[in-house]
Amino acid sequence: MPDIQWSAPGATLSHKNGAKEFGLTEDEVIRAIKEGTLHYQIAHAHGNPYFRVVREEVEALVLTLYGPDYVNQQQLKKRQDDIDREIRKLKRRIKALEKERLPLSGSDQ
Repeated sequence: MPDIQWSAPGATLSHKNGAKEFGLTEDEVIRAIKEGTLHYQIAHAHGNPYFRVVREEVEALVLTLYGPDYVNQQQLKKRQDDIDREIRKLKRRIKALEKERLPLSGSDQ
């Protein structure tokens, strides 16, 4: 097995997250694992097994299957989803802070 950084932050992801993030089906990821295109480690979360795969290899798989335009499109979509998620989080935080401020503004200053 080649020298792979399994412990580097962000270097690996689950096969399900890899499929979701790069727009693949789980079957495509599993097929690539069986063909030896993707290296994997078996891990467990809450007693449920999953495959840890190398992010760079998943990106290379997507490039060979769908081309660079598809990869760019998926990266833009993921970035937009991340931004939307952050906006929703900040809106919830603002709402909580406004509720906290409400009783404070009623007192004499």
